[in-house]
Amino acid sequence: MDAFNQEKTGQLEVLSQVFREQLLACLEECAQGREGLFASREHLGYAEPHPWPEAAQLRELAMALQTLYAQQDEPSPMCDEFLDLCSIHGESNPGERKLARALLARIEKGQVGTPTQEERKPW
Repeated sequence: MDAFNQEKTGQLEVLSQVFREQLLACLEECAQGREGLFASREHLGYAEPHPWPEAAQLRELAMALQTLYAQQDEPSPMCDEFLDLCSIHGESNPGERKLARALLARIEKGQVGTPTQEERKPW
């Protein structure tokens, strides 16, 4: 690996660590009841938005990291899982507090990047 690629890899690792730290902080806050981590409050249907700038920045960082990892043909399990949760909307949505608690538990158990449900047999 040349020096340029080593520097890029180092920068990616730093950004990934910043993302992880910010994600954990936001997940803790969301698990306590703050809404807007997985979707903007406008998207949730609130007339009066109460922005959560850190959550919006976290979603943007996750998308950027996902792109950078894809350019290197590497997976980004934590970004992927977070962004998947951000895409859950509708009546059957389990709610942000529940999503935050579930993702925190998966991170603590080292399960991020593994299937969330067991593969079902076709028979």
